[in-house]
Amino acid sequence: MISSSKRKYFGTDGIRGGVGSGVITPDFIMKLGWAAGRVLAKQGIGPVVIGKDTRISGYMFESALEAGLSAAGVDIRLLGPMPTPGIAFLTKSTRAQAGIVISASHNAFYDNGIKFFCSEGKKLPDEIEQEIEGELEQPMQLVHSRDLGKARRITDAPRRYIEFCKSRLLSNVDFKGLRVVVDCANGATYHIAPKVFEELGAEVITIGAEPDGLNINEDCGATAPELLIKHVKEKRADLGVALDGDGDRLMLVDHKGNLVDGDDVLFIIAKLKQESLNGGVVGTLMSNLGLQEAIQQMDMDFYRAAVGDRYVIEMLNDKNLKLGGETSGHIINLDMTTTGDGIIAALQVIEEMIVENKTLFELAEGVHKYPQIMKNVKFAKKFDVKSNSEINIAIKDVEKSLGNKGRVVLRPSGTEPLVRVMVEGENRLQVEKYVNQLVDKVEEVVSSLN
Repeated sequence: MISSSKRKYFGTDGIRGGVGSGVITPDFIMKLGWAAGRVLAKQGIGPVVIGKDTRISGYMFESALEAGLSAAGVDIRLLGPMPTPGIAFLTKSTRAQAGIVISASHNAFYDNGIKFFCSEGKKLPDEIEQEIEGELEQPMQLVHSRDLGKARRITDAPRRYIEFCKSRLLSNVDFKGLRVVVDCANGATYHIAPKVFEELGAEVITIGAEPDGLNINEDCGATAPELLIKHVKEKRADLGVALDGDGDRLMLVDHKGNLVDGDDVLFIIAKLKQESLNGGVVGTLMSNLGLQEAIQQMDMDFYRAAVGDRYVIEMLNDKNLKLGGETSGHIINLDMTTTGDGIIAALQVIEEMIVENKTLFELAEGVHKYPQIMKNVKFAKKFDVKSNSEINIAIKDVEKSLGNKGRVVLRPSGTEPLVRVMVEGENRLQVEKYVNQLVDKVEEVVSSLN
């Protein structure tokens, strides 16, 4: 794997930033489309599909990508607003060369980004991203006018993806009698998710489905589930489903108003699909120790990848496993789809509710969560927390005190000058004491470097 630190533009999940700053500008995105088209033209023939979420800048960047790809002689298929996993599905099902997603996922409207899928609906290989970066350094040259790429819109893209989501369930399962609140985060699932659940027989109460280009992820969706909790209680729903702006992550709420996060969802799906999971499940460094214990009690191995769905997928492939995910709600089941999919993960949980004739509250009881506290320490200068001997000694002291009933994770943020300090253990007061102890040590070391 080529380290993201060796790339100029691509990070662990494409290219992302504030609109109008850095490289998230129309001129750069047009050049990116051209560079990607140049590389893809060498790989084979076929169109590139482009989809976007609902943020206002998506229209501008869609046009810029279309112009760049056309200038490189590549045909384009425009999907309009579509969830990221829907774009992955349509990339594969339409036999496209690649798929391009215009989205900043769970970020606010003033951010945007570009990420790519290969023809199989999986993340673009690192070496292809590296080639695209190489082309970006070259002057832009147009193909002959007769060879310019042509664009057309796939008007039934939402319907194709709705049918795909429904097809992931057992044929004899329907949702009749269930009342479900669906929060679409004013994002890319606004015209899709409610229909999926309705057509499967549920009574659906929809919120966060009035995008105006500016309200994506604003006080709603998977990153702000308080609105969903309120509606589930008020409407006496059986459960609530909160998706994020591009539909690749989710949070659930049970009928009592309790939040059911990605760790709980992983456990529930693992229990449903246990026989087909090749003996293991992948979480991340931040997955709760309670999830690890619950998976191991099912006689399966539990592996921890670095934080980020890219790394979860890499470990799934390395270990020949099928199911993995993050506490934040990215759930990947390679038996079902090629990337994280919030709608399909929610469908599998509801399937388990119906098969087991249990509430979501009862299903989530199988994971006994350990108290987990995380705090951030800011720093001004470049700082390698992992190589500092004082901090490492402090970590080992805390780990010794926790024994096998707790964990310590210190990791630098990938996007901000922060060190994230997380401690997990059986006793909340003890956990709080240890996390403050480590934060004090990190701050002491950081201040000595300034």
